[in-house]
Amino acid sequence: MTTPEHQPNDPEPTRPPGSAAPRYQDRVYRSPAALVGGVLLLALIGWLGIDAVVTGEGRTPWLALATMLLLVPLVVAYTLRPAVYVNDDRLRVRNPFRVIELPWGQVASLRSGFSNEVFDESGTKYQLWALPVSLRARNKAVRAETRAAAQAARAARAGSGSEGSGSGAGSGAGSGARASAGRGGLGPGGVPSGPKRAESDRAMDEMREMHELRQSEEAAQGEVTVRWAYEIAGPAVVGAVLLAVLLGVG
Repeated sequence: MTTPEHQPNDPEPTRPPGSAAPRYQDRVYRSPAALVGGVLLLALIGWLGIDAVVTGEGRTPWLALATMLLLVPLVVAYTLRPAVYVNDDRLRVRNPFRVIELPWGQVASLRSGFSNEVFDESGTKYQLWALPVSLRARNKAVRAETRAAAQAARAARAGSGSEGSGSGAGSGAGSGARASAGRGGLGPGGVPSGPKRAESDRAMDEMREMHELRQSEEAAQGEVTVRWAYEIAGPAVVGAVLLAVLLGVG
């Protein structure tokens, strides 16, 4: 599941003079499950680590500090950090250890399979960590769509069967079908209002639509940029080295 939200305070990249402002600020897609899991893991690491530092003896406090220095950045990287930012001009992908900015003019396609991915014009693939694919959510959406279609078929049969019973009976059946359609999320005439989609798939659909609308615009042109997250990788590497040294001299 993903949560789109507006991000009015997110800094915009440098825009060329005279370029039009986007219609809206960055829309952010994140995984609520990852955020909750990350917070819980950080709380557990902090609780165990601080307890070991305070009550431990000998090398235990140092081992606890080194382990925390290794694990905390990794947990942040894989749970709290991933996000996808979308606006009129570009797609910004914040993955665990990289930030990729792709102007819409450089995006070749957005694909969904066992993972959600974006390809640039050179064929380079970037995975969207913030939009994990949930087969369970997809199966749930398919089941909901199947139920809605079956309900629409039943409503259509009931409506056609009541046509020969007179206008009063037909009106009653029609109102019953309309009520049933309202409960089942159906459109006029008992037809499903639209296919059910998993949250991550809906987010991909929105980005594909934005890509189609904006890829030829002048403000959406530019180069793909990739920045490594040294603020995440650095502490994790230091923690790993410190832990290896402590274990090696033990």
